Amino acid sequence: MESVLRAAVIYIGLLVIMRFAGKRSLAQITTFDFVLLLIIGEASQQALLGQDFSVTNALLVVITLVMLDIGLSLVKRRSKTLDKLLEDVPLVIVEDGMVLKERMAKARVDEQDVLTAARHLHGIERLDQIRYAVLERSGGISIIPKQGKGA
Repeated sequence: MESVLRAAVIYIGLLVIMRFAGKRSLAQITTFDFVLLLIIGEASQQALLGQDFSVTNALLVVITLVMLDIGLSLVKRRSKTLDKLLEDVPLVIVEDGMVLKERMAKARVDEQDVLTAARHLHGIERLDQIRYAVLERSGGISIIPKQGKGA
């Protein structure tokens, strides 16, 4: 039972930490982000397993984490409020080529992130060619290009 409680506390703690870390933290992982995830995994390993390093305890912890994740996903499907709280909503960060600086600052996204996504997705080189740039729930940036002569 102690392993189940440990797993639940770590799961909820990591959920809260990652939610506050923001969308961009996991969307486009850098080498440093990968190293940070490895360190987080190593740091939480001891807390999850305690002094019992048996295979049975490890499987119990993994099953607990998976069941918590499945349970939370089912609850989020039924509660739009909880879903919005945990996952946030898509956020328009560029509108008609104009950068919405306050929104971008809040999401810790800069113009280069938007231009990188625009180049990769549509071959767009300038902000004035973008009708909308949307920071998605997943942390990715969707680009809707302007149509017509100016684009």
